[in-house]
Amino acid sequence: MKLSVIMPVYNREGFVGSALRSLLRQQDEADLDIIVIDDGSSDGSVAVVRELERQTPCIRLFQQANGGVTRARNAGLKQLLPQTELVSFLDSDDISPAGRFREDLACFDADPDLELTYSRMMLVDRIDEDALAPAADSNSITVRGIHLSAGIFRRGLVERIGAFDEDFLQAEDTDYLLRVFESRPRYVMPDTVSLYYRRHPGNMTKEADVPFREFMRAVHKSIKRRKSNPSLARIEGIFDLKDLAGWRFM
Repeated sequence: MKLSVIMPVYNREGFVGSALRSLLRQQDEADLDIIVIDDGSSDGSVAVVRELERQTPCIRLFQQANGGVTRARNAGLKQLLPQTELVSFLDSDDISPAGRFREDLACFDADPDLELTYSRMMLVDRIDEDALAPAADSNSITVRGIHLSAGIFRRGLVERIGAFDEDFLQAEDTDYLLRVFESRPRYVMPDTVSLYYRRHPGNMTKEADVPFREFMRAVHKSIKRRKSNPSLARIEGIFDLKDLAGWRFM
């Protein structure tokens, strides 16, 4: 099954190479199509991607003027190949663990009606750039978080949910996942670690008040949708919000 992985990039010269290499090491386990959307980077991100693109045909780079991560994700959705059956995401500063696709794609092989796998994520503060894994002295926690990279989505589910809401500056992923689970997809929740979420000073989610405000706006929209349409599913028991809220680095 063709798996398209969408990666938005904006000024991630120091990270995007590692993110891409973490995907490329899984080429024997998945029929990969890696869609990189450069959102107007002003550093050397494009050069890093182009060098890897020259080495492998499964990377496709598209460039656009800076418009924010939500528009970049939607641009990626527009570049899905006709033969794409499954869709996932990886942010350009994160790492896809070795074996991640092998384990979760087996779920789709076992159940042709499956629409979504939603796995766990590990938050770490240091990555070993050679092993593309958490460094021996890193702090970490593994949770069922709120992250697009935790999901592998059947193409039909993606088409049913539609585009990311470009009204969001952040938390567009939270809004999208809430809409996904509200729609009552056929899903499983493996214990696979689907990504190493790299905590660093450049994380958007370390900005003071914007992430919380946008997150609460996504939750409020979900409440309004479910109030106006009782057929939508309640979002309970999916995300480890208590573990996420209680964890701090340094």
